[in-house]
Amino acid sequence: MNLCSKHIKFYHVLGIFSLVSILYYNFHDHLQFPVYYIWQPKMSFVGVNSTRFVIKAGSNSCVQDFYVNGWNSYWLMQNSLSGRSKWRVSEMMRRGAGMGMSVCRTWAFSDGDGPNALQVSPGVFNERVFKGLDYVIVEARRHRIQLILSLVNNLNAFGGKAQYVRWAKEAGINVSSSNDSFFSNTVIKNYYKAYVKAIVTRRNSLSGVKYSEEPAIFAWELINEPRCESSSSAPALENWITEMAAYVKSLDNKHLLTVGLEGFYGLKTTEKSTVNPGKWAASLGSDFIQNSAIENIDFASVHAYPHSWIPLSDLNAKVDYLSHWMDAHIRDGQDVLKKPVLFSEFGSPLRKKLDGPYDRDILLKQVYDKIYESAKRREAGAGVLIWQLLLEGMQQYGDEYSLVAREHPSTYKLIVEQSRRVNNISSQVETNRKLHRMGHCLA
Repeated sequence: MNLCSKHIKFYHVLGIFSLVSILYYNFHDHLQFPVYYIWQPKMSFVGVNSTRFVIKAGSNSCVQDFYVNGWNSYWLMQNSLSGRSKWRVSEMMRRGAGMGMSVCRTWAFSDGDGPNALQVSPGVFNERVFKGLDYVIVEARRHRIQLILSLVNNLNAFGGKAQYVRWAKEAGINVSSSNDSFFSNTVIKNYYKAYVKAIVTRRNSLSGVKYSEEPAIFAWELINEPRCESSSSAPALENWITEMAAYVKSLDNKHLLTVGLEGFYGLKTTEKSTVNPGKWAASLGSDFIQNSAIENIDFASVHAYPHSWIPLSDLNAKVDYLSHWMDAHIRDGQDVLKKPVLFSEFGSPLRKKLDGPYDRDILLKQVYDKIYESAKRREAGAGVLIWQLLLEGMQQYGDEYSLVAREHPSTYKLIVEQSRRVNNISSQVETNRKLHRMGHCLA
């Protein structure tokens, strides 16, 4: 082929690429074929090997230990619904990746009759909002971020379990006045199963990839912070987790699954009562060990909010409490559950002392150091997700624990350094494994 022909071929390819780009960026909401998938990078699924996360390749072979440094941004789907706010999703993914983070936890639910609800009634979905979730997933993959997608809220925000109970009452179902019926009523459980099936089996309108086949999804989370109104409902919650975990796995055995627990020890775990932030924590119906030990739950989730849980304590007491809280859960993951433990929410307000660093930085450094030391020992402390990251001008999505990372250089530096440390450990473990295999070959 002469030089002129090569140039002609190049310009043909360039012209086609430009045309496809113009079509996508102007009409992607209306296209019915997976144009976006052309730019999707390859990613590997994450699995578990005893108390560690591992990156899987090929026929589910374990190739590398994987330690998580990531963040929460619950608001991604809601901001993917219009051109005026979509950029926030892409920008948040870009900034997260730029800080070396690998996992983002976000809501895959919005239940009710509002204009931006995903599920407007049991089993009935707003396709416009579903396409917003599609967009979140393809943007995550484009930036090589993996998502933990939470499937329902225990709290009333975005509908939650209370909305499911209202739907049942509106349908004439005889349910108790307590929202704990979410965990026990057969009709309500079937509502939830129908929702889970719609999510897990969906084919992404932008990429053409089923959610169940999407490597940019790290894991499913059954429910955000499950609690019962009465401690007598604890068996119902445990049975609900068992039933729903088995159901999710029947639809999707490629992705990991967790509960979404805060990590409180229950009334039956009396020897752990001193680890809880107060007597109230044991009365909420959840139990870290019993719930996390359930078959089909791949890893344990824990939250940590010392400022909310022991608000009257000074900073030194909060530091001491947080240390014991993390040590206990990592130890239980290692010795009792034999599963990875992910601290999927850690939050602390800014609050600066007059003569020292931010409270948040003191506590965040402690959390990061605990995970780093556990990772060095290849124990169950598998990672942490900070709550929560925003972009500029998003105060309506914030709370006292939210931050725009780059507006807080000391916190930003801690995040970046933790990413570097855990990524180095993952790489070093793989290097040692390869050298070990080579040694066997040479022997």
